[in-house]
Amino acid sequence: MAEEKAAQQAAGGESSSGKGQKPTFYILLAIVNMLVIIGIGTMLWMDKKKQAHEPGIDDVIKGEKMAQEEEVKNKDFIGQLIPLETFLVNLSGSRGRKLLKLNMELEVDNENVLAEIEQLKPKIRDIIIVILSSKTYTQVSTKDGKDILRNEIRDQVNLFITKGQIKRVYFTELIYN
Repeated sequence: MAEEKAAQQAAGGESSSGKGQKPTFYILLAIVNMLVIIGIGTMLWMDKKKQAHEPGIDDVIKGEKMAQEEEVKNKDFIGQLIPLETFLVNLSGSRGRKLLKLNMELEVDNENVLAEIEQLKPKIRDIIIVILSSKTYTQVSTKDGKDILRNEIRDQVNLFITKGQIKRVYFTELIYN
């Protein structure tokens, strides 16, 4: 019997030491649980804060409406147009077999540049002829090629005009054979 009491005391000692560890385990578990809850709460709060700064569908619609109204107010109307005489040039790399006939008009941003363009018409025609004759048929036959050609003509002519700028170049006739 003494052995049984000793075994019970030994078992009781183990269980008492186990009971001492259980509260520590539960405390650690509670701390980890609280940290997880705080982490999830922080993530939800940051997401809510982020959504508050992101534009909603109503904000996008209002922004689009304001942009359209602004566009209508500031719509670029066609300025004064200056027609140039017909250009007839050989295209590059064609050995004279591909001709380009081109009529164009220049849109200017103010009236002060009109007299300057009249004075510089020979120089303008020269630079345009040089640009046109340096192009191949494949370069001017596509829409992108024509847009590049317009921009190149505009940029080159604007280099020596001082009283204003050419806003756009319009091709009124473009024929190649």
